[in-house]
Amino acid sequence: MAIFKGAGVAIVTPMYDNGEVNYEQFTKLLEFQIANGTDAIIVCGTTGEASTLTHEEHLEVIRYCVKVVAGRVPVVAGTGSNCTKTAIYLSKEAEAAGVDGLLVVSPYYNKATQKGLYAHFKAIADSVKIPIILYNIPGRTGCNILPETIVKLCKEVENIVGVKEATGNLSQVARLAALADGAVDIYSGEDGLIVPIMSLGGLGVISVLSNIAPAQTHEICQKYLDGDVKGSCKMQLEALELIEALFCEVNPIPVKKALNLMGMNGGTLRMPLSEMEPGNVERLEKAMRDYGLIK
Repeated sequence: MAIFKGAGVAIVTPMYDNGEVNYEQFTKLLEFQIANGTDAIIVCGTTGEASTLTHEEHLEVIRYCVKVVAGRVPVVAGTGSNCTKTAIYLSKEAEAAGVDGLLVVSPYYNKATQKGLYAHFKAIADSVKIPIILYNIPGRTGCNILPETIVKLCKEVENIVGVKEATGNLSQVARLAALADGAVDIYSGEDGLIVPIMSLGGLGVISVLSNIAPAQTHEICQKYLDGDVKGSCKMQLEALELIEALFCEVNPIPVKKALNLMGMNGGTLRMPLSEMEPGNVERLEKAMRDYGLIK
């Protein structure tokens, strides 16, 4: 059974101006998500700036998230690393914290072979009992998990159940779906491709857009799952201008700015991320006004 179907939010980690995690605001963001129909919380992923959290902070954010969510929706924790030993440590600690599943990114910088990727993910999966979603985002990692490797992992390793596909390559997703024959839970890793990937058998999205438009992102997925493909497609297209603005600079720079523009205090960014360029802020504000998120 899938960890979730629909729209899971890749939630930001709100921070004070000094860079410390703002747990009071994190609670508010989690409650906003749940109140607006988000189907799952994905904590400490790319959007959560996990790469600049210390291991202690990373685990504390996961534990706090599990405590606040309190079983109301599934919590999936990002625990990937380019070091297999570190990924195992984070994964075991997240499991102990009570998460419902793990999101494990391919090793970045190392650029492992497909054989190495298989061994890496299997070692992590063997260290825990909870389900794992692979995270394939070669644009950030420099490493593409090929469809054959994903299918092999999902078929041979019991608790590897799916993949967040953020290659932007629909042909690759189609090949994956064909090879998988239902054995892989596929989630879109790109908000602009929710409907196309669901049309290939995807179960939903792990979403940046959901941070600011959780009800709408949920509805895009739910309409598709309910068989209203035309309605789902219409909503997807209506959101495209906003989605493009959310990715006009590297994620999560724009989405944190968007939360701040909505008065929801996403807070500051940790270096090496920097504040958004003024021209891009104007573009984001326009898209948000057009979408009805701000006046």
